[in-house]
Amino acid sequence: MTAHTLGGHLGRSVEIDGCAACQAFWFDQRESLQLTPRATLQLFRLIGEQAGARRQPLAAVTKCPACASQLVPTHDRQRNVSFHYRRCPHGHGRLTTYFDFLREKNFVRPLSAAQVDELRRSVQSVNCSNCGAPVDLVTASACGHCGSPLSMLDMTQAGAVIAQLQQADADRALDPALPMRLEQARRQAEAAFADLDRQQFGLRAGSGPDLVGTGLSLLMRWLTNR
Repeated sequence: MTAHTLGGHLGRSVEIDGCAACQAFWFDQRESLQLTPRATLQLFRLIGEQAGARRQPLAAVTKCPACASQLVPTHDRQRNVSFHYRRCPHGHGRLTTYFDFLREKNFVRPLSAAQVDELRRSVQSVNCSNCGAPVDLVTASACGHCGSPLSMLDMTQAGAVIAQLQQADADRALDPALPMRLEQARRQAEAAFADLDRQQFGLRAGSGPDLVGTGLSLLMRWLTNR
């Protein structure tokens, strides 16, 4: 795993480990909750850079890097969003995939039945955003391998996090025109992310690894041009 030092609340630093091959993060104890919006966006960028990469499935048995105990599969819920991870039974931390990290941070939303029907009219299959397995849209609306529902990146939530970062940066400088500039930036961002949302769902065969990956690629291009 590769160590990443990120910003935490109250000026603290948070160091997490990430595995690009299996597309997962290891968080010590409650590190995920300590991340600032800017640190979350940094991880978001990191995930986006790996969106098209081939992933290595997690082993059936994984062990805690601190005590070597077998990690326990765990189901959790935050803001009415269900996500999963593997935790150390002795409280040393947890292993979570990129996809479930995005779900925990409310960046991902499942497709509605109407959206699944619309997608079927465009493509016959997509890859699961969680494990990468193919999903035959003719017969299924969820991954037959890991059970994850078809999902897409929530551009509204992504835009909200970026707006938080703009606000945090702007607060460091005194500018009488600041409220007007922030309102203008907010409206421009809303329009941009609405367009990205449409592009993301306009998936065609070969345009991206999966719906979430396609959304990440679009967002990374948008952020690079800012």
